[in-house]
Amino acid sequence: MAAKDHVSAATTARQAPAPHFVLVPLAAQGHIIPLVDLALLLADRGARASVVAAPLNVARLGGVAERAARAGLPLDFVELPFPPGVPDEWQSADLLPENSQLLPFSFAQRELAGPFDAYVRALAPRPSCIVSDWCSPWTAGVARSLGIPRVFFHGPSCLFSLCDLLAANHGLHDRIAAGGDDEKHALALPGMPVPVVVTKATAPGFYTHPSCKQLRDEAMEAMRTADGVVVNTFLDAEAEFLARYQAELGKPVWAVGPLSLCNRDAAAMASRGNTAAAAAHQQRITAWLDAQAAGSVVYVSFGSVARKLPKQLFEVGHGLEDSGAPFLWVVKEAEAAMPEVERWLEALEARTAGRGLVVRGWAPQLAVLTHRAVGGFVTHCGWNSLLEAITYGVPVVTWPHFMDQFLNERLAVDVLWIGVPVGVTAPVFVMDDEAVLVGRGDVARAVAALMGGGQEADERRRKVREYGQKAHRAMEKGGSSYEHLTRLVQSFTQQGEVKQH
Repeated sequence: MAAKDHVSAATTARQAPAPHFVLVPLAAQGHIIPLVDLALLLADRGARASVVAAPLNVARLGGVAERAARAGLPLDFVELPFPPGVPDEWQSADLLPENSQLLPFSFAQRELAGPFDAYVRALAPRPSCIVSDWCSPWTAGVARSLGIPRVFFHGPSCLFSLCDLLAANHGLHDRIAAGGDDEKHALALPGMPVPVVVTKATAPGFYTHPSCKQLRDEAMEAMRTADGVVVNTFLDAEAEFLARYQAELGKPVWAVGPLSLCNRDAAAMASRGNTAAAAAHQQRITAWLDAQAAGSVVYVSFGSVARKLPKQLFEVGHGLEDSGAPFLWVVKEAEAAMPEVERWLEALEARTAGRGLVVRGWAPQLAVLTHRAVGGFVTHCGWNSLLEAITYGVPVVTWPHFMDQFLNERLAVDVLWIGVPVGVTAPVFVMDDEAVLVGRGDVARAVAALMGGGQEADERRRKVREYGQKAHRAMEKGGSSYEHLTRLVQSFTQQGEVKQH
């Protein structure tokens, strides 16, 4: 063996084994999708990644599993048996038939701790790190009992995460609760790099309802005892919030987004999330978009959870029709299945034939946002959707519904200047919108402002294209997110080098 070959072999022998990350998402599409993207990126860097989820969610990810296997990536999906006696639809939040089931669904997730503990104990060697969703604090006890490092993944914008942490540290939630029933009473968040004012209705935080106090206490404790946090954002969009968040949290923050950019080709974009459902509509959507002019179509989707009652759906549809813009509107199956909605949608499609397309169910969102015909996005401001719009240079109409979405809207409208607010100021949960919160005139106005001409509209388009370019650079080798992911992997690589004498 030549001297050079001998040195190379010795170096290889001393290299630490690849780290093993076990990722635990909350059972909701908006939480599962980015963690799966993170798992793909970790595996692409040579780390082993295991995503654990209920059987239904593992089945939905079949296309991702196949793609990873073809690429030879060390990524696997592990089914955790769901608690006996729990309804099958509780395996994913988007399947819940009623808003009243959200709380028992959230508590039911804690029952996965036993199967998860058994799975981790059976691993040899033990994993290098557990990455669990902020909303899955039940993983903390398993990690602690086995001496395994744990970081949490927080899915919203860093602006929201910082606001929530500052609100907790300064007792803002208690002050809001003491304020009684005044939904419009405004409070300024202390310590923010930019002014942020919230009301009782839009205050930051998950599990803030009194009935969820136990869940929030558990999540906050798990956050404070974690070894760090992974966030789906990039420095050029949120640098000042990231720096302040890390200082306030007192532990490492790895900004590794936009995670959606791990899906590099058309097949990957189409298979992301609910593979079978997306495939059912892919050809029809693509053919329709191909027939539209560049930048002319407004895409409308409100995420996987929030559902609207008929009278609010009718206002959305009339507003899109009145705006004059070509539109691609995703209506959930549960919404479209209501007889009066189905009849109304058929009439809308007849009136707007060629200009409007209604998709019932699930649409391949990345494939839509990257199509040349799409020039705007009416979004609920879930962070995945908003960040994807930024990443692919698509300006937005902001219509927040709950949780982090009102503060995500503030980032889009007041900090990045890439959005037009529809004007909603009160939250709505799943099917609570008995009152019509947004009228057709508001929808038409916001869409026309977004898709029209003029200095403001042109400036929004320029800014979002610029942020999109920066997002892509962040994920390329040498970019900020690429380097943060490198440091994350290195932080949990077991040190097994042989000492040289």
